[in-house]
Amino acid sequence: MTIEIGKQAPDFELLASNREKVKLSDFKGKNVVLYFYPKDMTPGCTTEACDFRDQSEQFNELDTVILGISPDPVERHQKFIEKYGLPFLLLADTEHYAAKEFDVWKLKKNFGNEYMGIERSTFIIDKSGTLVKEWRKVKVKGHVEDALIYIKENLI
Repeated sequence: MTIEIGKQAPDFELLASNREKVKLSDFKGKNVVLYFYPKDMTPGCTTEACDFRDQSEQFNELDTVILGISPDPVERHQKFIEKYGLPFLLLADTEHYAAKEFDVWKLKKNFGNEYMGIERSTFIIDKSGTLVKEWRKVKVKGHVEDALIYIKENLI
């Protein structure tokens, strides 16, 4: 499926860090920051998660839910949340279902090796479930602030 700005975001159901199944459509009526990241406990992913944690109150005040998605299993997500005090759900996309729906499961190259993995990306979905903004190949520094500014300027 090809996702497109201005169209309904693809719905999916994944197991969350609280061990409950979560659908994207469960959050209709709220804005959603859906961010895909490669792996729990790695430097860039930890920085990004902690940046979202540090701004989570501001997102809450803007009626916005933060959801992180990686291929890690729920148990690893729980350890990541406990270690860094993350106040939002992390979803386990172990079969890459949501990553493929959002076209972030990509061929990557690192030190001459090729492998499939998550391309760090963030999507903003409005209260009606419409995809309104996307960032692909995200650079972590300053990214959370960009997402917060976008919501303040466009969705309140």
